[in-house]
Amino acid sequence: MLTFVLPYGMMGHMKARFIYHEKFIYADGAVREMVLWQLPQKSSDRPYGLKYRLYYGLADGTCIVRYDNDSGKGDHRHIKGQEESYQFRDVETLVADFLNEIQKTRKG
Repeated sequence: MLTFVLPYGMMGHMKARFIYHEKFIYADGAVREMVLWQLPQKSSDRPYGLKYRLYYGLADGTCIVRYDNDSGKGDHRHIKGQEESYQFRDVETLVADFLNEIQKTRKG
């Protein structure tokens, strides 16, 4: 009989699985980047089992819009230097909200 035992803490330290990355550079040099990872397990601050970072910034690196869910902070967004809570529903809504915010920012 073969018995396999996981080392202490191994399940809690499994890496997130990279599932999506897109980077777009606008004609003016601004950058839009979207990155998503599937977590090895759900948690209280990420009950849907995803980690994400959606970023839009100027060519000089100034962050204008960012949506993310850092561990301990939960879902939130940064709009022109102001941080506010964000209500995550699903990936499709997250991306739509992000793109709408970029569109509003680029229009002026």
